[in-house]
Amino acid sequence: MKGILEIYRYTFKYKGIAFLVILCNLLYVIFNLVSLALFVPFLQIIFTEPDKVVPKPIQQEGFINFFKYQGEAFDYHMHTLTQADPKGALFFACLSIGIAFFGKTAFRYFAIWFQSQLRMSVVRDVRNTVFEKAMRLPISYYTDERKGDLIARMQSDVGEIEIAVVSMLELFFREPIAIAINLAVLIYWSPSLTMFSLALLPFVALIIVIIGKSLKRTAKQGQEQMGTLYSAMDEGLNGIRIIKAFNAAPSIIKSFRHENLKHQKLITKAFRKRDLSSPLNELIVTLVMLVIVWYGGILVLDTSAESSLTGPQFLGFILIFSQLTRPISNIAKSIANMNKSSASQDRINEVVNADEKIYEAENPVKLSGLTESINYQNINFSYGDEPVLKDISFKVPAGKTIALVGESGSGKSTLADLLPRFYDLQEGEITYDGINIKEASITDLRTHIGIVSQESILFNTSIKENIAFGMPNATDQEIESAAKIANAHNFILELENGYNSNIGERGNKLSGGQKQRISIARAILKNPTILILDEATSALDTESEKLVQEALENLMKNRTSLVIAHRLSTIKKADNIIVLSKGEIKEQGTHNELMALKGMYYKLSSLQGINA
Repeated sequence: MKGILEIYRYTFKYKGIAFLVILCNLLYVIFNLVSLALFVPFLQIIFTEPDKVVPKPIQQEGFINFFKYQGEAFDYHMHTLTQADPKGALFFACLSIGIAFFGKTAFRYFAIWFQSQLRMSVVRDVRNTVFEKAMRLPISYYTDERKGDLIARMQSDVGEIEIAVVSMLELFFREPIAIAINLAVLIYWSPSLTMFSLALLPFVALIIVIIGKSLKRTAKQGQEQMGTLYSAMDEGLNGIRIIKAFNAAPSIIKSFRHENLKHQKLITKAFRKRDLSSPLNELIVTLVMLVIVWYGGILVLDTSAESSLTGPQFLGFILIFSQLTRPISNIAKSIANMNKSSASQDRINEVVNADEKIYEAENPVKLSGLTESINYQNINFSYGDEPVLKDISFKVPAGKTIALVGESGSGKSTLADLLPRFYDLQEGEITYDGINIKEASITDLRTHIGIVSQESILFNTSIKENIAFGMPNATDQEIESAAKIANAHNFILELENGYNSNIGERGNKLSGGQKQRISIARAILKNPTILILDEATSALDTESEKLVQEALENLMKNRTSLVIAHRLSTIKKADNIIVLSKGEIKEQGTHNELMALKGMYYKLSSLQGINA
């Protein structure tokens, strides 16, 4: 029920379009019924009884009597017209049926027309909601979840919501109305035959309920497996270079085939369960129809009974009752779709309702350019139950360069990630000119921080757009100036389209050094107060490293810098070097001071051939 309410809220956000869909469906139902009911006078004309007398109807008060009067009046005028001009009456009946079918077709098309806009608007909104939430979720979320699974939720799960929008409108605003109107006509013609017919239908409802419950379980398993499949695709395509280098394609293909087969079996099972309700429904209704034909035939033949039907009325009854199976069958299908979408809705809600963990201050303090220092005070941090940082305290004075060194897993990157609040502290605090960073706006805090990481994160757009990323108002002159400081201007001009050259997915059209210099130009253009350099030169060759290191030195001038270093030669000029091991500070000082201690830093330097 909760899932249905959510689909309802999604849909009726667009009340105007939803109303038009409902109105067109209602008119479609009415014209559909009229087009079938008009076959009764058509049959009466063909099988006319010359001696039959149809009394002129008398209008009475009351809602039901009004419709009864309209029906009797139509029968009276058709009988009168048939007696006077049978061929003219036949032409009028055919014309009436043609107009009714035209109205039925037109309003069905208009319902689909408006419905297509409504369903895609809902899909757009849900996908926007999930993507926006994904952008707000903390970095820690992505260490626990697969990216492919998140893509599956934004694609296939949202696709199920699209189907559910249509199913919900039909389930509540078309098919019940169609059933009610058809039943009203059937009861008008023969209450006893209608009640007898309805008594046979609960068997269909029982089957729908049983299949629906089973379908939801299978659908959820299928959607979860789709996430696993997307992850396998993503890893395979992103790692294609390594896969080929290690001749691992056969094993990767085997693994993918295994996951794909599991997905195929689950989805096939779900489709079979969903599609089973329709043929079963048709089979049971067919059996019901045979029983109704038998019982109705008795009423027609028993001319002495007060409730007996005429032959044309009985044929009309069978025709309309056969159409009654369509909305009943559609209800079965809609319920199956709603059950299937409910599983997708649950998966979407897992993302939408995920705890963002990093919250904005209610009354954020405005930050200006750093003038004093950044203080890490008694920092303790864990990933799950695994402690990463243990009682860390140090100061980053304004305008100074602080370097973090140590073995892999010592906590260097975690310390850097805590400053822009990619993660939030569990114990201790970080202050910016004496202000706890949790008291500032996250956006304001990150405005003052520029990051150049080991992996250059670039986007599949032009060089100009990558340099101006997050700064849409930057001028061409400012972009070029940033590129010059980053030693990138010359190689950019050598490209076919210069600054307008597209760099491909993840910048794969550029070398490692070129990508890194674009990243540095982006940071220079941002002109941040604080820089975080996360092993920015560790993946480069010697020539590229020299150019990038020069660009970094240009970037670091007159800025407060937190540098994570793998190559210790790049941080010899740092104002303070902090040596970490297993989440604890072991040593700190300048390069010369640490070399004189002949401790951990000295050993690391010696391993890299640095003796002074």
